[in-house]
Amino acid sequence: MTTPPAQLPTPASRPEASAPLRADSVADSAGGLTFDIVDLALPDPADWNAALVLRLRGDAEGADEVRLPLSPAGERRVRAVLPSTVALPEGRWDVYVAVGDERPRRLAPGLNDLRSLVDRRPGPSLSPLAVCIPYTTKHGNLSLRSWLRAPHAEAGELRVADGTLTGRGRLYRVERPVAWLSGAVVRARLRRDPSVAHEVPVTADCADFDFSLAYADLAAHWDGGQDVWDLWLARADEDEEADGRAAAEAAAEAAPADRPPATRVRIARILDDVVDKKPVFAYPALSLSTDRGTVRVTPYYTADNDLSVRVEGA
Repeated sequence: MTTPPAQLPTPASRPEASAPLRADSVADSAGGLTFDIVDLALPDPADWNAALVLRLRGDAEGADEVRLPLSPAGERRVRAVLPSTVALPEGRWDVYVAVGDERPRRLAPGLNDLRSLVDRRPGPSLSPLAVCIPYTTKHGNLSLRSWLRAPHAEAGELRVADGTLTGRGRLYRVERPVAWLSGAVVRARLRRDPSVAHEVPVTADCADFDFSLAYADLAAHWDGGQDVWDLWLARADEDEEADGRAAAEAAAEAAPADRPPATRVRIARILDDVVDKKPVFAYPALSLSTDRGTVRVTPYYTADNDLSVRVEGA
């Protein structure tokens, strides 16, 4: 018995112009994404030319564009796959569909199945950790948020009690995490004056680490307005100049064998299905008295899902 070929959408079935094309997204356990589009009018199969197009936002020259071929995937459905092995540069990517010589059209989100991204635990590797999460923009379009970190310090449970922020995390993408974490510290660096920093030791267990940061040590530097302290995980043998070079290069490509490992890494939370942690993960503010008045201290995730602490007047 011969299986009939998958039925392709025809020009007669093109949706009304007012109805945006939608793409369903499914994530796999390795971090790859599959996109399905229904009722897309395609050219004759003999002259196949259709792709899902990803464009890095803010790239005016269009140099960062990724094209994923579309192929039949059942009745009136076409599919594109972004494998976990394709690491997108860090940023926000707008999603389009391009058919033949037509101008690429923006896609709207359909159904998202991102359950495989929840509590993701990547396997051992020295390649940069690539994360990609689909989301809906404020204009109702489909976009992707990507991260590319090497190494990566994933923030876990955070607790606020007795004027102290206690946190747990896990270190990824280093060859010997036990050696990397030996004598390591969590460094809070003042954003308005990076020369000001406060360090606390970490307690390590294999690749996991714990830390406790007293709010009073940060509030002591407050002089009015708002202070933001960015949290980093730093090796005991950190060299600032070498670390700056390594951090900039690590996000671009896998580290060659002769490159010294990064000695400082931003603590962030990216291994789940929540693209914007700031409005979702809310932590209580604590009031403290200082020589310059009362302040409120609050841990939070930035727009990039990096962990920071805010100190401001009450």
